[in-house]
Amino acid sequence: MGDTKEQRILHHVQQHAKPGDPQSVLEAIDTYCSQKEWAMNVGNKKGKIMDAVIQELGPSLVLELGAYCGYSAVRIARLLPAGGRLFTMEINPNFAAIAQQMLDFAGLQDKVTILLGASHELIPQMKTKYGVDTLDMVFLDHWKDRYLPDTHLLEECGLLRKGTVLLADNVIVPGAPEFLAYVRGSSSFECTHYSSYLEYMQVVDGLEKAVYKGQGSPGP
Repeated sequence: MGDTKEQRILHHVQQHAKPGDPQSVLEAIDTYCSQKEWAMNVGNKKGKIMDAVIQELGPSLVLELGAYCGYSAVRIARLLPAGGRLFTMEINPNFAAIAQQMLDFAGLQDKVTILLGASHELIPQMKTKYGVDTLDMVFLDHWKDRYLPDTHLLEECGLLRKGTVLLADNVIVPGAPEFLAYVRGSSSFECTHYSSYLEYMQVVDGLEKAVYKGQGSPGP
């Protein structure tokens, strides 16, 4: 069965999903986490909101903060265009290993690069070490108290361009009030809130989409 919940989720996917079929991987994870053990994936309800944002934007270069078991990486990567890339940062080596196996099983390993380490250390290396100019989209789903400092860091490192979309999960539960106050109060961002439910539970949560308009942009 595996020693940890995350290993059990991976084992369930390997037993019940179809190799090379990202949608079946997502469905297997959702089934396990709704019926057996709760886990902090974005889940299907908020996942559909993510899908709509990605399909509208059509991003070629995406950064994810917090890989966990690879659920959202699979969800994002399956919608990327040919040649699209996803970088996902994960500080926990055990989670990173699970996420890599999940992506391999889904057949998405060529679209996704997992970067092991702390986001505040990796973000400043994106241009020099990983050849990133600017990002089309950033999905924030790591430690909630890192949302705001990492947003500042993305700005300071010149990784945001006009039109870059930040999509932040769990802004209500457990909540990211400092991040919300900053992006909603800044003339550099245009924000939209998507109310939904906490993954696999009937608890109100939400996603925040913040579109970067450029440093010190005038208000609407």
